[in-house]
Amino acid sequence: MTQLADASNPNVPVEARRRRTFAVISHPDAGKSTLTEALLLHARAINHAGAVHGKAGRGGTVSDWMEMEKARGISVTSAAIQFEYADAVINLVDTPGHADFSEDTFRVLSAVDAAVMLVDANKGLEPQTMKLFAVCKQRGLPVITVINKWDRPGASPLALMDEIQNRTGLLPTPLNWPVGEAGNLRGVMDRRSGDFLRFTRTPGGATAAVSTRLSAAAAADEEGLEWENATDESELLDVEGQNHDSELFLAGDTTPVLFCAAVANFGVQQLLDTLVEFAPPAEARPDIEGVPRPVASAFSGFVFKVQSGMNTAHRDHVAYVRVCSGEFRRGMIVTHAATGRPFATKYAQQLFGRERTVIDQAWPGDIVGLVNASALRVGDSIFEDEPVEYPPLPLFSPEHFRAIRPVDSSKHKQFRRGIEQLDHEGVIQVMRSELRGEQAPVLGAVGPMQFEVVEDRMVHDFHADIRMEALPYQVARRTDKASALLLAPMRQVEVFTRSDNTLLALFSTPWRLQAIHRENPDLVLIDIANATVEDFR
Repeated sequence: MTQLADASNPNVPVEARRRRTFAVISHPDAGKSTLTEALLLHARAINHAGAVHGKAGRGGTVSDWMEMEKARGISVTSAAIQFEYADAVINLVDTPGHADFSEDTFRVLSAVDAAVMLVDANKGLEPQTMKLFAVCKQRGLPVITVINKWDRPGASPLALMDEIQNRTGLLPTPLNWPVGEAGNLRGVMDRRSGDFLRFTRTPGGATAAVSTRLSAAAAADEEGLEWENATDESELLDVEGQNHDSELFLAGDTTPVLFCAAVANFGVQQLLDTLVEFAPPAEARPDIEGVPRPVASAFSGFVFKVQSGMNTAHRDHVAYVRVCSGEFRRGMIVTHAATGRPFATKYAQQLFGRERTVIDQAWPGDIVGLVNASALRVGDSIFEDEPVEYPPLPLFSPEHFRAIRPVDSSKHKQFRRGIEQLDHEGVIQVMRSELRGEQAPVLGAVGPMQFEVVEDRMVHDFHADIRMEALPYQVARRTDKASALLLAPMRQVEVFTRSDNTLLALFSTPWRLQAIHRENPDLVLIDIANATVEDFR
């Protein structure tokens, strides 16, 4: 029997305070999926890491489950993983490892309360790193920075601190400090206690590394000059006021910094402890009007991802729902804010990468997989009792365009179903025009690798071989019906209707767009990347 709703359930704020929901983000190849596995190892959620380093006998990571991900060794889709550590419940979201999938990463950042930013010790702050720092700042997400790959040659730690401060505007406040230069990691100094954490490498990094805590005096005897250098540098940080302050961290003024080597499992335990101690729990989230909805309110949540093909035995799809308030109970009747229609949450599951188990309850901060809730799309809100709608998730401006057709016309039904599903998931933007006809949609992508995902999914999930043709367009702008009529006869321009009924005008080059706008200043041409919520209503 389904339990009745109780917005005053005293368990809700208690459980919300236990949650730590965060995303792991970085420039490609900084080690996100490897860090995810290392965190799971130290939380004892898995026994062996399925690393991405091509070691014989080692499988793909828990969070990388698509064949394309396993083959390339990169993440191309986000994955949610929940596990318990100490007295906390950790909701970890591993994000795509390539800039072409930044739209998926940005959606994930709307569903978490903090971010762990991974920085390559050798490469420092790379372009995608800077973009993600900016997004976290815009969304008010506190950021914990992890300097990874300290077991390999890299920059000096002080130089990295200067780079972080100068380029992000955040004051780095290291919680630990490396003993031994990059490439010769001996361990780390715990800057709060002054102790030395010495690490012992495990074979291939497949199991949790063993750490030994030594006093400062013992570390000085054992490490000599390396310990002395680390102590001197830590004292410089003290002089500069680079010590952790929780209020400044949560306000987005500072970023705690940890040094680690995820592939060897060095420094990972301290990251887990830092998340539990300092990362914010689930708190009130603002609705579309900017009014915070308290976590103790009746149940509400929003969909930040839809994914199919995770279960090869069934053609199901899963809507990832971030619980924002109240208690989620499997079987409860919720309302779909977009349509006002009720539906039952009969098939609710907890996610562990690709693996799923039935879940009966969830609390603010948790991520619930609703199976075969076919009406739900990315950005949709759901609620019980008290109506609420959360801000929509923006669509990025596509920069690459391809016409798509089935190779075998007899497979048109599978082709159409596949395109509709990928559009539903937000994998790709689907556009159509009267000129090209209903049977020849055009796909818009932020990056060209998205087309590879489409091809892989169409072949393996929907058994429909496809043929794609690159189109000579580089820029998209939102327009209206009146402007579309004026644009239609112009050269190097084509107007499409996206699946959400938005009119998009595609231009061959930015210069062509500028020329047309200069000659026709009254045309409505909205830069999608800078559009506001009001622009999309």
